[in-house]
Amino acid sequence: MYNVSSSPHVKAKMTTQMIMRDVVLAMIPAALFGIYNNYSLFGMKYGIRSLMLILVTVASCMLSEWIFNKITKRENSLFDFSAVVTGMILALNLPCTLPYWKAALGGFFAIIIVKQLFGGLGQNFMNPALGARCFLALSFAADMTAFFPKDVAEIDAVSSATPLTALKNAGDTTISITKLFLGNYAGTIGETSVLALLIGVLYLVVRKIIDLRIPLTYIGVFAVCILCFNKTTDVQFLLRHIFGGGLVFGAFFMATDYTTSPITKKGRYIFGICLGVLTAIFRTFGANAEGVSFAIIFCNLLVPLIEKYTIPRAFGIVKGEE
Repeated sequence: MYNVSSSPHVKAKMTTQMIMRDVVLAMIPAALFGIYNNYSLFGMKYGIRSLMLILVTVASCMLSEWIFNKITKRENSLFDFSAVVTGMILALNLPCTLPYWKAALGGFFAIIIVKQLFGGLGQNFMNPALGARCFLALSFAADMTAFFPKDVAEIDAVSSATPLTALKNAGDTTISITKLFLGNYAGTIGETSVLALLIGVLYLVVRKIIDLRIPLTYIGVFAVCILCFNKTTDVQFLLRHIFGGGLVFGAFFMATDYTTSPITKKGRYIFGICLGVLTAIFRTFGANAEGVSFAIIFCNLLVPLIEKYTIPRAFGIVKGEE
């Protein structure tokens, strides 16, 4: 007997739970380095605080999802690990000095406002973790940029600036490229070590979780634009922009989010181009030294339009007869 069913007829063995689990595992090197880095820079208190912020944010996301599902009588979705991924991405975007209750508020905003109110996993129009990060950045700007604890020995204004801020405001290029690559400087918990992030990226590539079209196009276009906008050919200047800040983390772990990025091949290249241009514009002409989060969120809004014009032509349709 033949079993006739609706498409799709070919199904992948990879489940949502497996994908989310792999993304969590890929972020562990960056998380562990962030904990160690804040311990080495500011002492045991802030190493433990970094770990606690990750746990608090993940717990807040999971609790928010469980409560929402209970209230709306939806099926329990905790075991797909999507809330854990959202919590970890958000936590790794936070400074180790952020009060716990603000981190928990960010988790609530990510799950309830950005994700569940729009229909849950697969229906949200922007990355929940990035939406929450921007919400926190707009609501608590001082706390979200407090990368140096107040109770640490007095630090002058120059040495307390992050590499990107120093590069933007003073043209400071004294910090070594090696130090930027390894990540032994103050920043958010998960963005500083490019090496730790690339270990996670390698795992995702081996597991075939992410497509490299978006991140490589993003970083490539950003590199061209940042050099053109700043009228320079200085390779060290470029590497400081790539290694300093959240570009690598954003390109590989946030811009590649399945729900909020294009599914078409051409669309992914266009998406990456838009990301690169916008990030370079924000960093060069904007008031803030960063710009990755806002660039990704803005481009998330363009995804339906990008997909509309890059959808593959159906078989049998001749140009002009659509």
